[in-house]
Amino acid sequence: MEQWAKQVGTLRVIGTGVMGRGIIQLAATAGLTVELADAQPDAVAKAVEQVGGMLDKLTAKGRMTAEDASAAKARLKPVGDPFAPAGHVDLIIEAIREDLEIKRTLFAGLERVSGPDTVLATNTSSLSVTGIGAGLTDPSRLVGLHFFNPVPLMRLVEVIPGARTAPWLPAAAADLVRRWGHEPVLAKDAPGFLVNHAGRGLGTEALQILAEGIAEPAEVDRIARDVLGLKLGPFELLDLTGLDVSHAVLESIWSGFHSEPRLRPSWLTKPRVEAGLFGRKNGEGFYRYEDGVQQADPEPEAPAAPRTPVWTQDDRLGSLLAAAGVDVVSDAYPDTVLLVSPLGTSTVDAAAASGLPASRVCGVDPFGGYERRLTLSVHPGLDPASGRAAWGALAATGLPVTVVRDSPAPIAQRLLASIVNTACFIAGQRLAAPADIDTAVRLGLGYPHGPLTWGEEAGAGVVLRILRGLEHGTGDPRYRPSPWLAERVSLGLPLTWTGTTPADLLRG
Repeated sequence: MEQWAKQVGTLRVIGTGVMGRGIIQLAATAGLTVELADAQPDAVAKAVEQVGGMLDKLTAKGRMTAEDASAAKARLKPVGDPFAPAGHVDLIIEAIREDLEIKRTLFAGLERVSGPDTVLATNTSSLSVTGIGAGLTDPSRLVGLHFFNPVPLMRLVEVIPGARTAPWLPAAAADLVRRWGHEPVLAKDAPGFLVNHAGRGLGTEALQILAEGIAEPAEVDRIARDVLGLKLGPFELLDLTGLDVSHAVLESIWSGFHSEPRLRPSWLTKPRVEAGLFGRKNGEGFYRYEDGVQQADPEPEAPAAPRTPVWTQDDRLGSLLAAAGVDVVSDAYPDTVLLVSPLGTSTVDAAAASGLPASRVCGVDPFGGYERRLTLSVHPGLDPASGRAAWGALAATGLPVTVVRDSPAPIAQRLLASIVNTACFIAGQRLAAPADIDTAVRLGLGYPHGPLTWGEEAGAGVVLRILRGLEHGTGDPRYRPSPWLAERVSLGLPLTWTGTTPADLLRG
């Protein structure tokens, strides 16, 4: 069966909704004969028409030739009945709704009508592959192939073996995915698989920041985009996905890992779901939408640059302010506005550590190198006049300034540390290989870097310092650092490298 991927010529797709049509288009374009089946008789004809229309659009845009499009259309074979004889079919992929019993029943029927060498695959995004295969006489030929929507554009495919999947099958399925021009990653059959699990790092921490009253959704999103380089901020992403969907995923992954603190959802999501604040799909979520366009309040106007001198402990920030005409001084004498750059700590604690009077101290997050946005942290003991002077000084640089409440660590630091720590837990629990974690998150979530590589670029020791500061400052076990992270910092090893394992010794 090692040559199976090269020999696959006929595929049957069960379910011709959006996901099914995407898989059909991908496989037909890759040269496979694709049988279309659906429990709804008229759905198959509609799918043939819609896939053909997509191929015509690609031709019109010059992305494929008319000959290739015609050949792909000729490979579409409507069969209608999912349980039509399938002894000649090499691979069957189901793309029906997420219901464990319905999927079990489907595969039990497919096992009866297919040949003994026909591979069965589920496109489930959340159900256990092992659980789906539990009703099969031979669960060794079932594997998870989780595609992402839209399938032709989203190049990632999670390959998930169940507990009884044949050992040869995951690698063979990954080979097939590569033949189709997509990128496979191998994930354990664990809650959330790989992408949905890794994605909890950003969303859960953003919701925690909101719950603490540190900043509003738009402010968190601006920081996430401008400082961390994300295409969408966490609340924009929740609105895009739909909070009804995201809430269920948050709860299921948390419960699936037996209430693991680092995955703990926020109390904020349930009442918002009950209120129908889903996001883009119904016009209101963390933002309002008019004709599908996000409505966000403009950023508040900053005060004028102050005449008050400014002192900072960070030379880069001092140079930036001086270049903007701000009077930057080298001593923290009375009546001077004081700026600290907290790393893994609050502004209040940073002021105390430096022996500075808290009433005149503001925090400015050093993450991002003060390049695209500045984040000003305000604590309860700050003199308002000093705070406005600090805000005006930062605004004089021409960079946008987000003013937020002080926190055990600045917002960008909290978000990135959570993203990296979640990926380190995945690696440490051997739920996926480091390279697959980075590939999955980069392609599946659209982050600018894979989280382990991102942690390396930010500095693994810096990430560890932030997490330990958060754990100490909050007492919350959600911030406990992954042993994978702590161990590699101690040994000076990269987060992206597995390192020596017992297997290396056994292999000699």
